[in-house]
Amino acid sequence: MGFRLPGKRWFKRLFWSLAVIFLLMNFVAFCHAYRFTHFSSGQGTRPDVDELSIPQIVKMLFLGIDNPRPMNNLWPGRAFATVKLYSHKKLECWSIKIPNPKGTVVFFHGYGGQKSFMLDKSEEFLRMGYNTLLVDFMGCGGSQGNQTTVGFKEAEDVKAAYDYLTLNGVKNIYFYGTSMGSVAILKAIHDYCIEPAGIMIECPFASLYQTTAIRFEAKHFPTVPFVGMMLFWGSVQNGFWAFSHKPTEYAKDVYVPTLLLYGEKDERVSRWEIDAIFANLPGKKKLVTYPEAGHENYLNHYKKEWLADVRAFIQQE
Repeated sequence: MGFRLPGKRWFKRLFWSLAVIFLLMNFVAFCHAYRFTHFSSGQGTRPDVDELSIPQIVKMLFLGIDNPRPMNNLWPGRAFATVKLYSHKKLECWSIKIPNPKGTVVFFHGYGGQKSFMLDKSEEFLRMGYNTLLVDFMGCGGSQGNQTTVGFKEAEDVKAAYDYLTLNGVKNIYFYGTSMGSVAILKAIHDYCIEPAGIMIECPFASLYQTTAIRFEAKHFPTVPFVGMMLFWGSVQNGFWAFSHKPTEYAKDVYVPTLLLYGEKDERVSRWEIDAIFANLPGKKKLVTYPEAGHENYLNHYKKEWLADVRAFIQQE
């Protein structure tokens, strides 16, 4: 008895089955991309996957994780002024000044954060004799909108803060960023050729693809082909090509003095990403790592070391 090829009906069923699977995968990727780049109007914290029920997990897998809008829950402990800046969205900043400052340090928070997260670092620089300006990126805290582009469009927010200070005659401007804030700083210098006196950047990721893949892996979700699909739909939704969002490339145009900080146990940014960015920085640079720190505030466990590192950097520039 000879081998018999499947009939046309079988191929038709296979085609439609694959088409339905492909459309469903794209629907899931579209929803996850939107949730990842758009905050909801509600406040609170992102749900912990380990604490969700089975129906909640199923809903999350198809529709994405709800991303509550980051809101400021602390305020400066000394006199400050609220400053409104105009980027592609209206931004809210806190300006904290002291008598006879040595310069100004501008702070840019990470993904899902807000300017109040940077108050402890701001206080340390104030004690060192520097004014500080804390910026809420678009969609966060007191700033307008609900969108985040993980450092891409936020680069324009960095430029807006820099322009505000320079137009007001401020000299000796430093940038301090964490995670997404670090990426926005690198991109702003790359895009707009701005020249702060120096930058201090914590744990920037190598590319948007890489950081998205790491987040998927952390939750034991398949990265292929979902990460690529998610970035594609994120590009459509947010008006930029997400695959080209690569801080490793931005670093090549950063000639200002740079202090790159990293926690060796960072679960969201790998050491090779840090090494790649550091290798591409053409200007004066220094890499400092903290052996037991993760993707966290380094003041939690390395305050003494962090103070010595940033003080040495800012005093020699």
